[in-house]
Amino acid sequence: MFSIQGKIISLDVIEKHFVCDLDACKGACCIEGVSGAPLNPEEAEWLEQNINLIKPYMDEEGRSVADQTKAVYNEEFGLTTALKKDGACIYAHRNSNHILECAIEQAWAHGETDFIKPISCHLYPIRIKKSDSFEALNYDRWDICGAACRQGEALGVPVYQFLKNALVRKYGEEFYNELDEVAKAWKER
Repeated sequence: MFSIQGKIISLDVIEKHFVCDLDACKGACCIEGVSGAPLNPEEAEWLEQNINLIKPYMDEEGRSVADQTKAVYNEEFGLTTALKKDGACIYAHRNSNHILECAIEQAWAHGETDFIKPISCHLYPIRIKKSDSFEALNYDRWDICGAACRQGEALGVPVYQFLKNALVRKYGEEFYNELDEVAKAWKER
């Protein structure tokens, strides 16, 4: 582990490789697991206030659940996106290739909003663990991402490079550049 700007970062973030392979996993991270995507309070409020921008990109069941609730509280993760009966995030729907897509991200891609998606989704497979005294960035190993690990290895793309846009969104360009310098120095040693 190492520290950048007060954040503790797992070596796996720079040593492991990862590039999503949606053709292989079909967006399984949007349906697998024990809860919806973790949300910070600002994201939950944004979803509450802007649901009408996203609804056109949601499926019927997602819209129906969203009429009741956009976010729920989970003992382990705090605020999370609500789920459909099959366990999928209410904002996920299957495209013509049976790949789960994010309605929030589609609204963003169509210029409906400047909010791309929850930061926990954007940063995946990095998970942030917060305590009173620190914030840690860890690589979350999950068997459903095996194809992404193989593709990242084949392309030589470390986790942090795959997540450059998300890391810059969360922590800024200066943080990412420092992380990149540390990673390159680590690799050269």
